[in-house]
Amino acid sequence: MAVPARTCGASRPGPAPTALPWPGRGPRPGPGARRPPSGPPRPLLLLLPPLLLLPLLAAPGASAYSFPQQHTMQHWARRLEQEIDGVMRIFGGVQQLREIYKDNRNLFEVQENEPQKLVEKVAGDIESLLDRKVQALKRLADAAESFQKAHRWQDNIKEEDILYYDAKADAELDDPESEDVERGSKVSTLRLDFVEDSNFKNKVNYSYTAVQIPTDIYKGSTVILNELNWTEALENVFIENRRQDPTLLWQVFGSATGVTRYYPATPWRAPKKIDLYDVRRRPWYIQGASSPKDMVIIVDVSGSVSGLTLKLMKTSVCEMLDTLSDDDYVNVASFNEKAQPVSCFTHLVQANVRNKKVFKEAVQGMVAKGTTGYKAGFEYAFDQLQNSNITRANCNKMIMMFTDGGEDRVQDVFEKYNWPNRTVRVFTFSVGQHNYDVTPLQWMACANKGYYFEIPSIGAIRINTQEYLDVLGRPMVLAGKEAKQVQWTNVYEDALGLGLVVTGTLPVFNLTQDGPGEKKNQLILGVMGIDVALNDIKRLTPNYTLGANGYVFAIDLNGYVLLHPNLKPQTTNFREPVTLDFLDAELEDENKEEIRRSMIDGNKGHKQIRTLVKSLDERYVDEVVRNYTWVPIRSTNYSLGLVLPPYSTFYLQANLSDQILQVKLPISKLKDFEFLLPSSFESEGHVFIAPREYCKDLNASDNNTEFLKNFIELMEKVTPDSKQCNNFLLHNLILDTGITQQLVERTWRDQDLNTYSLLAVFAATDGGITRVFPNKAAEDWTENPEPFNASFYRRSLDNHGYVFKPPHQDALLRPLELENDTVGILVSTAVELSLGGRTLRPAVVGVKLDLEAWAEKFKVLASNRTHQDQPQKCGPNSHCEMDCEVNNEDLLCVLIDDGGFLVLSNQNHQWDQVGRFFSEVDANLMLALYNNSFYTRKESYDYQAACAPQPPGNLGAAPRGVFVPTIADFLNLAWWTSAAAWSLFQQLLYGLIYHSWFQADPAEAEGSPEARESSCVMKQTQYYFGSVNASYNAIIDCGNCSRLFHAQRLTNTNLLFVVAEKPLCSQCEAGRLLQKETHSDGPEQCELVQRPRYRRGPHICFDYNATEDTSDCGRGASFPPSLGVLVSLQLLLLLGLPPRPQPQVHAHASRRV
Repeated sequence: MAVPARTCGASRPGPAPTALPWPGRGPRPGPGARRPPSGPPRPLLLLLPPLLLLPLLAAPGASAYSFPQQHTMQHWARRLEQEIDGVMRIFGGVQQLREIYKDNRNLFEVQENEPQKLVEKVAGDIESLLDRKVQALKRLADAAESFQKAHRWQDNIKEEDILYYDAKADAELDDPESEDVERGSKVSTLRLDFVEDSNFKNKVNYSYTAVQIPTDIYKGSTVILNELNWTEALENVFIENRRQDPTLLWQVFGSATGVTRYYPATPWRAPKKIDLYDVRRRPWYIQGASSPKDMVIIVDVSGSVSGLTLKLMKTSVCEMLDTLSDDDYVNVASFNEKAQPVSCFTHLVQANVRNKKVFKEAVQGMVAKGTTGYKAGFEYAFDQLQNSNITRANCNKMIMMFTDGGEDRVQDVFEKYNWPNRTVRVFTFSVGQHNYDVTPLQWMACANKGYYFEIPSIGAIRINTQEYLDVLGRPMVLAGKEAKQVQWTNVYEDALGLGLVVTGTLPVFNLTQDGPGEKKNQLILGVMGIDVALNDIKRLTPNYTLGANGYVFAIDLNGYVLLHPNLKPQTTNFREPVTLDFLDAELEDENKEEIRRSMIDGNKGHKQIRTLVKSLDERYVDEVVRNYTWVPIRSTNYSLGLVLPPYSTFYLQANLSDQILQVKLPISKLKDFEFLLPSSFESEGHVFIAPREYCKDLNASDNNTEFLKNFIELMEKVTPDSKQCNNFLLHNLILDTGITQQLVERTWRDQDLNTYSLLAVFAATDGGITRVFPNKAAEDWTENPEPFNASFYRRSLDNHGYVFKPPHQDALLRPLELENDTVGILVSTAVELSLGGRTLRPAVVGVKLDLEAWAEKFKVLASNRTHQDQPQKCGPNSHCEMDCEVNNEDLLCVLIDDGGFLVLSNQNHQWDQVGRFFSEVDANLMLALYNNSFYTRKESYDYQAACAPQPPGNLGAAPRGVFVPTIADFLNLAWWTSAAAWSLFQQLLYGLIYHSWFQADPAEAEGSPEARESSCVMKQTQYYFGSVNASYNAIIDCGNCSRLFHAQRLTNTNLLFVVAEKPLCSQCEAGRLLQKETHSDGPEQCELVQRPRYRRGPHICFDYNATEDTSDCGRGASFPPSLGVLVSLQLLLLLGLPPRPQPQVHAHASRRV
């Protein structure tokens, strides 16, 4: 129906025709076009009822025009809605695809996902997988205890008596400065051949084990050689385990002496800098070697602590913190005359990565002053441990005191707080070189079931801050079989390249006795571990039957995820586990808190919730409905959950049995397969296939063209019923190939896309097919070929109506190059089927709009004319309403999507900003939309981000800093014989060898060679539509620069239509909303610990045994400086010939059996 042109003062025109053809394109913007100047300072918003806005004054600069009235703009909005709907009905093919599915009903079946049965089956499969590893662990632990018990200690054992494969030998031979090359090692190192194994992502040798010994431990010491001697017998057990279970990955024995023996053998991954790997500091070893801990660290900061000694203390505390896991709780305090916490934490807090970071930073700020007051320090520590109003480990309790020495034994404090039961162990550390009497420190430790250690220099820190684990292991050893329980760890990064793993651990005990009738030994020999790759667990979970937005996840007792689609650490630190809380993996809300608590408690449950989810590209937030179902995984500390959208209750399963029975030849002879061949693309459209594991022999490739080629070649050889292929995936792929080809034949092929300014039409399916028509449009197709990983696909399933997706633009990148490329806007919608009362969404269809042509069409649809009319300007004596076409110099008209990104504009110079967050285009107007509740903001933190490493700051208190003596010191003979000089030379010597202590971050030194990025926290902000659905006008009040605007949601789309006066002056600066991801320190940890998330510790605790022998509690060993030695060292330093010391291995006397 033709509609007369609207003239000034004419009544509102009737509805616009559906799907206006629009062959022409508007002029391209000039190359120098940019967004208009930013508006004035933060405006005050004044909402006015619509009636009050009708008699508005004419806009300056357009004396014959007034701002459009509300009913006019509502009419424009309806025209836009009708145009979008018309195009999608003609080209989208939703109805046509529904009919095609129904016409091919005999080719597929509708299957149901039953959440409870699914989750119980997967939990059972995971339990069976882990149980096989548990049996292997028990065989190893039993064998290790038997071998060690049968071993006869050899005092005179020599290096040449031991033959083993040193995993670091190749790297050390390549390093001319290595210890063994320089000393001329006598160790007989095996030379092995290796074969590539895809399961290990490494070269391995299945006939031997490999040995790794920490850099700061002397390989030729008697303790180490005896350890190598008896652990050699484990090799046969490792091999037999693999014979019984070929799926086993790394089998490892971590010894309490620091030796690691693992199978199969593979060369060690040597980092670029010094290798600081020590198995005793690995998360799995710490978790397996002792029960959970409540630890209070107190540090003497009295004036007697010299600068160098204080530095040693700070480093020691940091190293001590690294021996704690997420099952432990800790606080750190400093003391002189009085005690105070070093950080904002006033009570014990969980020893997680972020809390430990707070402690480490706070420790560097400690300053020495005042006098020593042991009583203040210990009273503070006991008060902390007695506080029962907080969450804590409630198992081992201990106090770690670092001091340079003192005379007070504070016996009255121990009598008051700890005797006679001695439930708190006290460990004392004498730090630095000094001449104080250490007897009081020894007494404190021995009188409270602890241990006394000395840390004279940097070289002693690592070993002496982890030896306390031997003491904590005593009750476990004495408990015997009761303590032999397998524990499964948090997720962490495997040091040998497997990626993310969990490890089953089992402690290994010393079963020897010193003599007939003597008490049995109470030392832990080490921890046995077997790795399970997360990918192996993921393979047990359904993936493609759950749909694009369904998934399986699992959490542990801390609420950390073991499985989750959002568990994607960008970089990992070998020193720390990967701890992503379930509430950080998803957007937190009260319902999810309840689900998390129930899972941690080991309950079963089911709950349907309305929640927020981030889009895959993390630009959008959608409010969705999800069904959560969960069950515990028996025999583990894990709980498994299943998440399903309601529309994924059912799924399609291809039934090609008739075709398969007819074709005994390869799959390539099946009907519809021909439409996968590139030769058909010109007439049928380009086909992208999802890079799934259709068959075992299919070669993967990141290039979809190459992957399709590999797929076709394999299908020429494989029969339809081949055992090496996944029939579900393969048959669904072929089914969807035919379904989408019929859509081309029935709908797309005979349509002229140019008439409606479309660059392409497309369809994507659950079966893994993405068909883009015409074929040439595939050249500009940038969406992921895996529909389940395509943001448009997943969002279309979660949203009703048409979902617009403008091209992604970063504010820091150059604007869209419209001069050289045709820019398209995706519009997609889900295809919903209803078959026999069962509803599902197996596909998404859509079109790709030509940006420039649709921007011109947008102007016309939001104008006072129909498409046949020429724009008419208002006469000088008439009064008319402005529109988006004629008055584009005065009126800003835009379409913004639900994430706040610009989709279309009537301003030609803004076309190259399409896809940007609208605040970067018009900050003033975006702020007004937000303040008027058209948008809601959601802020969250990404704890898995990777950031470029920051240059190290010069922290005066850091271990890299050293004491610099003055000229007067050098001329003073007394100084040369002092403890300060001795300690300085030790540090210089150690620094020449262990250069990383002074210049490299320990995490980088220990991490992979590629450690160019570090883990960091990024703050993410997304915007989504708020509660306002109505259409109304408002004023942005900014003094003389007030702006009128109108905003209205477009029905059945994710678009907001906004009409506003253009800003005429700039004296009012608007507050700019930020959407871009920014670097952050995360939420304030000091506040978070006041409301800790719910967790549960391990079910077992071994912290006490009445038969424990506490007589072995440490012995002092002083190293008085020698003037002759000092002079020799100085000469060596001057000559540039640094000697390579042989660091002593700290071993209790009772280790010798």
